[in-house]
Amino acid sequence: MLGTGIGTYTLNLISELLKQEGIPLRLLTSRQGQEALRQFNCDVKIVEAPIYSVREQFQIPRAVGSSDVLHVPHYNAPLFRKGILLVTIHDLNHILDRTYRRTIQSLVYAQPMLRLAARRADHIFTVSKYSKRQIVDHLGVGAERITVVYNGIGAHIFREDREAARANINREFGFTGPYILFVGNLKANKNVQGLLQAFAIAQQRGKVPHGLLVVGDDAAGRQSAMDLIRSLKLEDKVVLVPQVGHQQVRSVYSGADLTVLPSFEEGFGLPVVESMACGTPVACSRSASLPEIGGEAAEYFDPHDPESIAAAVEKVLLSSDRWCELQTLGLQRAQSFTREDFAQRHLVIYRQFLG
Repeated sequence: MLGTGIGTYTLNLISELLKQEGIPLRLLTSRQGQEALRQFNCDVKIVEAPIYSVREQFQIPRAVGSSDVLHVPHYNAPLFRKGILLVTIHDLNHILDRTYRRTIQSLVYAQPMLRLAARRADHIFTVSKYSKRQIVDHLGVGAERITVVYNGIGAHIFREDREAARANINREFGFTGPYILFVGNLKANKNVQGLLQAFAIAQQRGKVPHGLLVVGDDAAGRQSAMDLIRSLKLEDKVVLVPQVGHQQVRSVYSGADLTVLPSFEEGFGLPVVESMACGTPVACSRSASLPEIGGEAAEYFDPHDPESIAAAVEKVLLSSDRWCELQTLGLQRAQSFTREDFAQRHLVIYRQFLG
């Protein structure tokens, strides 16, 4: 999962832990993840079992060997692990989001595993106070067994010159002019459909000359997004990019005039703080964890109402004062999400169990 938000969390944590004394690490990964971990020059062990498989439950405990503590950065934890098990539960989308919780995968695997992993874990990390409340309420975990650790902003995320970054992204992806940005995946909880509808409303009003750059992919969501783009006649205004490189994402954020995150459910919402760190204002949902993460540094809207999304986009892009205010507040807000604090909060719990 190293190409996902969970992967970003994991890579940031590894890079910071390697700076610490007395915390020797063994990294377990799939063969596909081996290349991404090569940069760390430490003990890496390959586990061949597919993610979310029965084999994973048996092969990971064997691969752990004599390690004192196993930290799994997702809910697919090995339930038969006899030693100390720490688990990160980023969100409860499979329980809280109606499109997730009705699927076969959610009913047969995700929901049972979330409950079993929460019960088995010696301690749980999560990424927002919002997610902690949901874990307490829906998984029956005592609050004392949960530690909130906000995501830190990666070292590769920082502000670039806006004009140079925009020119780079225009050239790379074959479009021209200013753009609004979405970064995430195309799963239903991200509400890309609502964003496209809102963008169409703004285009009809003719006040916002921007294109829309959607960075993210999902096998199930891609076709429905493309169908909606065609039905709204936005083919010339929307660019879909499945993924960008680790370094290129900085230019994607820096070149945008606004980042929009219209999610119904988010455990944290990393694009909010990454965009702020790159000097690009943010408009996002007034729901789930996003007000907690964005604070006063974002423009908020009702994700269930495309008109509300469109109005928020226009409010920021049509007012230079509001745009500059959000940029300043965002840069300040981003400084609260440091990798050092992120690592230290994990270390406190590690050391409790390492003795």
